[in-house]
Amino acid sequence: MAVTESTMIELGHPAPDFSLPAANPDVDDRGGETRSLADYRDAEVLVVVFMCNHCPYVQHIEDALLDVAREYQEQDVQFVGICSNDPERYPDDSFESMAERAREKNYPFPYLQDETQEVAQAYEAACTPDFYVFDENRTLAYRGRFDETRPDGDEAHGADLRQALDELLETGQVTTEQFPSMGCNIKWKPGVEPAHTS
Repeated sequence: MAVTESTMIELGHPAPDFSLPAANPDVDDRGGETRSLADYRDAEVLVVVFMCNHCPYVQHIEDALLDVAREYQEQDVQFVGICSNDPERYPDDSFESMAERAREKNYPFPYLQDETQEVAQAYEAACTPDFYVFDENRTLAYRGRFDETRPDGDEAHGADLRQALDELLETGQVTTEQFPSMGCNIKWKPGVEPAHTS
């Protein structure tokens, strides 16, 4: 298992657009099978999480992440999960497996498949999980880790993400120190691994 840190792109970066199929389209009232950045234009804060089914780092935080999402979505924070792993080489991360996982865990947010991996490249995502938090103007206010815990260690709690969201909702900016996320590298298709991961 290759362990990778997130790229920590520059704060203030505008949220790259996306339009991706949802493995759980019934999770909200947006209608249709796809979800795009524009679908959530009215949310005060947008959290984009690059994640997958099989990574132990994602599995470690999964239940805590779902709790955080449920809690903060009541405060007009929209979460979106995106899986960019190559489904051919990693069938545990196939669209069907994503749908099964979302159903089994009752995901409170859309779980989208980035089959072309173009969205992961646009966000310069490098690992799973990888968190990006955008303010009401959809500029990047936080990127990095969920918390400091790791698999086979303490229970995940999401303190870093929670603090960033609390600050952003209260003051419109994040002042807390930001640390890279750590996890499995995104499983790029052969020949398309982007420059930001090397």
